[in-house]
Order: sequence, then structure tokens, then C-alpha cells
Amino acid sequence: MNQREMSSVREEGKDRIIFVTKEDHEAPSSAELVEEDPNDPYEERGLILPSGEINWNCPCLGGMASGPCGTEFKEAFSCFHYSKEEVKGSECLEQFRAMQECMQRYPELYPQEDDEKPPQGQSSETDQTSQDSESAEMSVRAEQGSCAGMLGMSSLKDICSGLPLDPLPPNRGRDPSVPHAPTRTPDLTSEEERLALRNALRYFPPSHHATLAPEFAQELRQHGHIYMYRFCPTLRMRAYPIDQYPCRTRQAASIMLMIMNNLDPAVAQFPQELVTYGGNGQVFSNWAQFRLVMHYLSEMTEEQTLVMYSGHPMGLFPSLPSSPRAIITNGMVIPNYSSRDQYEKMFALGVSMYGQMTAGSYCYIGPQGIVHGTMLTVLNAGRRYLGSSDLRGRVLVTSGLGGMSGAQAKAAVIAGCIGVIAEVDEAPLRKRHEQGWLMEVTSSIEHCIKCIREAKRSKSPLSLGYHGNVVDLWERLLLEFERTGELLVDLGSDQTSLHNPFNGGYYPVQLSFRQANQLMSTDPNRFRTLVQESLRRQVKAINKLSEAGMFFWDYGNAFLLEAQRAGAEVEKVGGGATEFRYPSYVQHIMGDIFSLGFGPFRWVCTSGNPQDLTVTDDIAASVLEEICADVSDLIRQQYNDNIRWIKEAGKHKMVVGSQARILYSDQKGRISIALAINQAIADGRVSAPVVISRDHHDVSGTDSPFRETSNVYDGSAFCADMAVQNFVGDAFRGATWVSLHNGGGVGWGEVINGGFGLLLDGSDEAAKRASTMLNWDVSNGVARRCWSGNSNAYETIQRTMEENRQLRVTMPFPVQDERVLDRALQG
Repeated sequence: MNQREMSSVREEGKDRIIFVTKEDHEAPSSAELVEEDPNDPYEERGLILPSGEINWNCPCLGGMASGPCGTEFKEAFSCFHYSKEEVKGSECLEQFRAMQECMQRYPELYPQEDDEKPPQGQSSETDQTSQDSESAEMSVRAEQGSCAGMLGMSSLKDICSGLPLDPLPPNRGRDPSVPHAPTRTPDLTSEEERLALRNALRYFPPSHHATLAPEFAQELRQHGHIYMYRFCPTLRMRAYPIDQYPCRTRQAASIMLMIMNNLDPAVAQFPQELVTYGGNGQVFSNWAQFRLVMHYLSEMTEEQTLVMYSGHPMGLFPSLPSSPRAIITNGMVIPNYSSRDQYEKMFALGVSMYGQMTAGSYCYIGPQGIVHGTMLTVLNAGRRYLGSSDLRGRVLVTSGLGGMSGAQAKAAVIAGCIGVIAEVDEAPLRKRHEQGWLMEVTSSIEHCIKCIREAKRSKSPLSLGYHGNVVDLWERLLLEFERTGELLVDLGSDQTSLHNPFNGGYYPVQLSFRQANQLMSTDPNRFRTLVQESLRRQVKAINKLSEAGMFFWDYGNAFLLEAQRAGAEVEKVGGGATEFRYPSYVQHIMGDIFSLGFGPFRWVCTSGNPQDLTVTDDIAASVLEEICADVSDLIRQQYNDNIRWIKEAGKHKMVVGSQARILYSDQKGRISIALAINQAIADGRVSAPVVISRDHHDVSGTDSPFRETSNVYDGSAFCADMAVQNFVGDAFRGATWVSLHNGGGVGWGEVINGGFGLLLDGSDEAAKRASTMLNWDVSNGVARRCWSGNSNAYETIQRTMEENRQLRVTMPFPVQDERVLDRALQG
């Protein structure tokens, strides 16, 4: 600028140019500055005030604190800012989730960036937060390194682009803020270790082998499996709305949504080990498989099917539009090699996987599913054993609050009884208490006794979590009875993961939780001995309390099976191969319900909008009320239980993870609900497609001689034709994806089970698929149970044939005169 004798101002277009002399510039200003008013809310200071409080008026927040999602933003940001956790903000996931969900409801105010215009028919890929929230994230980064993982700032497009190889992502190791699976003990030889490492490295080009091999070897030796923690995404795992997934078909997007829900830390038991529930119920075997599956699904067309071999994506294969988009098998091992020890080796080698039931089929909906089933079990146990549906003042004692067993506390209160649940691990106790599912937690066994007495006296529903070993609890209840003659427990069961007794599924009473976790890896044989001693003590106490009047049942978790193997007194004199001293809950409680065609039907609203779930709840209740007007008293009772459930489900706040619901219904009810929901999607009353599914624990889905088919007495309880036929039949009758598993519930080698997912999109084609497939999915199992001699199933399939003339089932002629058999055999 040229020097001038005096200062001047000149306008040039939209600009104002000020010329200042050297003298003017160097002279001190005579303007009076206004002092900061610490009480002025509009004073622009930094993000964090001198008091340590957050300045919500800071321009750096881009107005986020005052928009329609301002409340959610403030709650999330405040939680992070004031967090005292060792991993800052690790307790704030739900607040950040609520913020993201709110933003997704206002796309015009919180626009999401498109990297490129998607092909026609392909869902647009978006970042998970707006530019404004990126400003907030930058502020948080200034306060604490980076919280991109907390805010979910990495995109779905990133995890759908295949394996990140150039460059490799940093190896962050295990996240200390989430629970982790116990160390596995596959007992590999040195050659088997080499094979496991070789198998893991084949997912990657040789140029990366020198980098990855040492860390994979360390994972194998330290954790008993190669999980590939390096490739665990930083993106927040959750069921994002279906339109956010980069894909070419909504069928593929629905599978992606369900996979990510299974790995949501709010849902999954051990998210970084890809375990959804049950201690070892895997979604995948490692994170490379997850990334490849998401990539394949993002590229899939409606003329391709993804083929899954025990977590491994074999690839996309050409198929028909009517074919399933995914065919999943887990643990399909040659029968003679389907032992528990063989499984541990195969899983460590990366060649097989235990998918439990809905973990490996991508259909888990959180503990809500088992809450409902447990509630129905407790209600029907009261009717059978106590002669009443009124369970006020009645006490249920059981154990387990981890994955599916975590539902017991909530179910007990909904059923109206007093639930006392023992749990050795503090983490799930705290989790269920924070969820509101446990009303009280104590580590004092004497306090347990006091609470039981007070609740019995007042007949108040109670869910009490005992932080300790259930064996101690059973023995203390027995001691109380022997001292006072007062039986404080009416109903008893167990939901520890005894399908996996020696690797974290059951903790022996002789050891603390920490000692047990250490011993199971350092001395597996000694640990096995202590587990079996503990089981014998547990059964001894249960037997004495049962003799005094308590009613006990096996919850299908292999409790009685493992107790028998441990030498406990559980045999039934004169019983068959599937019978014990105590019945399984299927034999005495749920088996007749299965034979009526009732089972766990469920759906997921892929919009993620709670309002859609409310609409579908209302639809289901209306459908069942209409159907139950013209049914038998036995069936009406089941309908009424489920109408009550569905009407109260919203009040009980059952949703964890995806916007999902479950109820028990028969064939007619399932089809009617599915068609009504499909029509609501077509009408726009439901804003996005809905996935229908079910638990594998159902009428037709599972052959399990110690659980689902334990009330089949014609000798076929150990046959698996039903489950395999169901899987195949669902596949060609319209399912979007199908799965078939070895193991689930009672353990590897003890069960074959299968499931499905079907996307309702409001089309006539979806309605046809749902009607055809659901007819088969229920009738198959009812027909098999009818042929085995179950009278309820006989009546149910007879009625179904009358309603559907295309259905023709071979009906049995029972032997009416046993003397015919006597004479024939004597002769």
C-alpha cells in the first residue's frame, strides 16, 4: 500500500479499503473497551468456560445446541465432557445414539454428505452426522484427543469398501471399555498353530503377511483365537436406518442392518470378539469376514446370492430374483467329528464356527426376545405347578444375567412374581440395573433372604440381582428351610451357559470370578473337575428343596445334561433317553404351546423410527384380538397372553438395539400380522420396510432332544430332518435369507437348528412370499409333532388342513389297545 499523508476509506464494489498512515497505526487507541460480563450468556468466549462448564453459545458448535436436536446434543456432549470414566465418554453411547437418531429425523436441517450420486436403485451413502456435528466433534477433539469412534464419524461406505489394505488401519488392540470373551483353550499342536496362522493370512496379500503374522500369532496364543482386532471398525456398530446403507438392493441392506445390530455393544455380549450372546455365539469368526461380507452385500444385485460357510463369505453366486440373497451354514461338521474338543480346534483354525441360534443368522433382537419367552414360561409354570396365573408373592430363583439370561429379571416382574437371579460377573449385573431391568443388586446373601421375606409379605413384584454364585444361594435357601421350616422359593431354574461349561459358561462355586477366568486357561483339567464338583453341590441343594415342595425345571441350557455327566443325581427312574429327574421347560411348559403352532415371531422396523414400531404393535394387537374371537379356550389363553404382552411392551421399554418386537403366535396369527404390516408399508403408515423373522427356538426350526424336541417320544428326538427340511423349504418359498446351524442352546453336537429373515416392502410379491413361507415354516413342525403322537399337534394340523385344501399331511393311527403289542411280542 502506498503511504498517504492522512488516513482514508474508499469503497470498491463490495469491498471497503482503509488506508492508514504509519503515525495513525502506531498511535494508541483512545476507544474504551467493554469489560467482559461473566453473567452475559451471549458473551462469546471459548467452548469451555473458566468455571469448567460448557459454553452452549460458542460459535464453534454451529448452532447444534439450539436446533430441534439441541436437547439430545446437549445430553450427549455433557455426558462426554463431564465423564469420569477411565476411557472418557465410554458410558455415553446411548446419549450419542439418541442424538444421531434425532438428526436422522431432520435431514433437511442436518444434511448428510453424498460423496457421489448413487446409481439408480441404489441407496445413497451418507456420513452419520452433519457438518455442524463435525464442528462439535472438532471441539471435543481439542478437549480429548479424538472421539470419532464415540460420535460415529467414520462412514458406512468405509466399512463396505472391503478390507482396508493401503494403508493398513492402526492396530488398536482390544477396547478396555467393553467386556471380552474368556480365553479359549483349543490345545493346538505346533503344526495346528501354523495352520491357523496360514488360514488367517489367506485373507490378505503376501505384502502384508510379515506385518500381520506376528500380531495374529499373539492373538492366537493370548486369546485362543485370531479375531483380527486391527480390522475392527471405529464406526459405531448399530442398526442404522435401511436407506443409509450403500447397496443396490434393499434386501441386501436389510441383512447389513441386522448384522450390525448383532454387533451393537448395547446388544452384543462380547462385541470385539463378534459374540452376540451365549458366551460363544459368533456372528463371524474374525473382522476380515465382517468387512468382506459388508462389501459383498453392498455390491449384490437381485440376481446374486451370498454363500456363507461358518462365518466365511465364499462369495456371490448367480441366482434368481426369487432366491434367497444369503444362504448361511454354521458348524456343519461330519457327525463323528462333532465333539466339543473338535469344535475348539476347528474354531481356532478358522474353519468352523458356533453361531448359536440368532447370532450366526443375524436375527438377534436383544434380550427382549427371551424376556417374552421367559414371561410366558413363568406364567405357564405357575398354571401348571402352582395352579394359578396370579404369581404375586411367589418366588423364582435362577441364575444368569449375561446375554439371553439377562431377560429373567424383567420377565419375572412382568409376570408379577419375585425374581432372585444370581450372577458372578459384576458387569452384566450393572448393565441390567442401569437398564432398569434389575430393581436391586446386592452381594449380601443375608440381604437376599431379608428381601425375599419382605417381598413375599407385601406380595410386591421384585427383581433382585445377587452378585455371587448361585450354588451359594441354593445352599443358603436350603439352610434357611432346615433351620426354620420355611420354604422361601416356589419355582427354580437355571440359565447359565452350560452348553459351554468349561470355557466361561459356568463358574464353579469354589473359585472367585477372577480365579475361575485364570484357571480355565492355565489348568483346564483342574477347572473341569471343579465345575463338575460345583454342579453336584448345586443339584444336591435343588433336590432337597424340591422334596420340600419347590418346582424346578431345566431351561434348555444343558443344565441337567451336564449335571448328569458330572455324576449328579438327576436321572429319572424308568425314563427315556431325553428324560431326567426334572422336566425341561419344553416337556412340561412350552412343548404343548409349540404343538399348537405357537412360537416366537418377531419383526424389525428398518427405519429405526420408534413410531413405526408403535404402529406395528397396534396392528399386531388388533389382528390377534380379531382372530381370538373364534378359537378354543386353550388357544384363546395363548392369544390373550400375547395381546397383553404387545399392549404393554412399549410401557416396559423392551427395545435394546433395533426397533424390534416379538410375540408368540400360531400360523394364522403370524401370516395375518405379516400381511397387515406389509399393507401398512404400502399405505405409508409404516415409513420403511420391515424384516420378519423368528427365534430358531420354535415349532419347526430346531431339532434338539434335550430342549425343543424333548417332548417327542417316538424315538425321533435325535433326528434332524425337521430342521433341515425347514431350512430348505423356507429358502425356495420366499425367504430373503436362511441359515442352518450345528449347536445352539444346549451346545455343539447336541442340536441342529435353522432360521430365516424375510423383508416386507409393501409389494404384492412380499405378501405372497410371506404367506407361502410362513405357512410352511409352522406347518412343518406341527406335522412332525403330530406324527410323533402329540394330540395338540394332531388337532392343530387337522384344522389347518381344513383351512388350506392344498395342505395334505400323513396322519398317524395310534395304537388303542396295548394288549395287541403285548401279545405280538410275547408270541
